[in-house]
Amino acid sequence: MTTRRRLLCGMALFASAAALALPARADIRVGVVLSTTGPAAAIGIPSKNTVQMWPATIGGQRAQVIVLDDASDPSMAVRNVRKLIAEDKVDVIVGPTIVPTALASLDAVAEGQTPMITLAASASIVEPQDAKRRWAFKMPQNDSQMATLVTQHMADNGVHTVGFIGFTDAYGESWWREFSKLADVRKLRVVANERFARTDTSVTGQILKLMAAKPDAILIAGAGTPAALPQRTLVERSYKGRIYQTHGIASTEFLKVGSKDVEGTLFPTGPVVVARELPASHPVRKVAVEFADRYEAKYGPNTVTQFAGDAWGAWQLLDNATARALKTGAQPGTPAFRAALRDALETTRDLTVPNGVLNLNAQDHQGFDQRSRVMGIIKNGRFAYAGPR
Repeated sequence: MTTRRRLLCGMALFASAAALALPARADIRVGVVLSTTGPAAAIGIPSKNTVQMWPATIGGQRAQVIVLDDASDPSMAVRNVRKLIAEDKVDVIVGPTIVPTALASLDAVAEGQTPMITLAASASIVEPQDAKRRWAFKMPQNDSQMATLVTQHMADNGVHTVGFIGFTDAYGESWWREFSKLADVRKLRVVANERFARTDTSVTGQILKLMAAKPDAILIAGAGTPAALPQRTLVERSYKGRIYQTHGIASTEFLKVGSKDVEGTLFPTGPVVVARELPASHPVRKVAVEFADRYEAKYGPNTVTQFAGDAWGAWQLLDNATARALKTGAQPGTPAFRAALRDALETTRDLTVPNGVLNLNAQDHQGFDQRSRVMGIIKNGRFAYAGPR
């Protein structure tokens, strides 16, 4: 063997040995907590469907994804989050699905110093920023953003008096707080305020009180299939005013349960729900349509939901932030990486996801602006675009 060839062989062996000596970078471990059973299943199942579509890598690194069901129960959600952090050593939590389960999980993620990207709506999950909430981020629009659009639509369409009925939990309270404040700004008079539980089988008493106040419109602040119960009761009692719902209804199960009784419902929604009907100029349309096409190719026509779009946006956000966190040199599976990932999530800029454009900072862990919501209407048994044109 020539001297030159021996030198080349020696260099190759040295390079191979050096590569073997370097520690292999660990997989990114993602814990996902969803309500795939219980009252919020109509929200959690589309999210799980989307998680099953996630690419095998996050930030260019191979990912391990562990999905647990919390049965729509806050106590179960907390147990799942603690298990994922303490036993499975995840780098990040995605979920939980609904406001009560997400709020209940704040202490666990703060104690474990593990970022959480929740799929629940209320701003109270991330506001005001404090020691607990600095680890929490969320995908859905704040209720204040949606309530702004709803009250504007009411004011623009001749509504003067409004009745309100919402969940007895944090979701209903958040909506009441934001809606009542904005209704006052728009000179809308709230003439009745009622509550119901997600598990209620009758709301006749509440509906009779609402109708006795003779409002021009009624807003139902519920989510998933339980939100159909007050509307079906209103229709059975021959209420003739406008009926508004929140972005929490945008699931195919709500359409099935509500059937003809929810026809004509007005609601604010993320762009993905009505992606193909958006004006060509809408800044989110391209990304929203791409995801809707991908989701419906797997799960069937007209199956994309707000919640599916949020779960895909969570992957996009995590993918974007993980790539930047890895550049710090911190290794997945370590406290240093979790801290770097938290910091990277907080500095996300101009990331277009199916339901809006994300710009996060230390004071805003949601990051959407007016590009994140449009008005929808239920027409011919499906969700349709209602504006603005």
